[in-house]
Amino acid sequence: MSDVGDLGKRIRSARKAAHLTQQDLSDLAGVSERTVRAIETGTGNPALAAVAAVVKVLGLRLVAE
Repeated sequence: MSDVGDLGKRIRSARKAAHLTQQDLSDLAGVSERTVRAIETGTGNPALAAVAAVVKVLGLRLVAE
């Protein structure tokens, strides 16, 4: 699986573990539900700031190597 796909899978898992809908997460992160969906599915080209906001809400860390 690609790094983007793996990231999306981890974000979806964390969102579900937190009992949040995509809409809940988008509201908390200040991004659109469509952006959350794009991040989780590894599609589109969401801004790094949007990904960082989603990750922060979920209490995850975004690490660049």
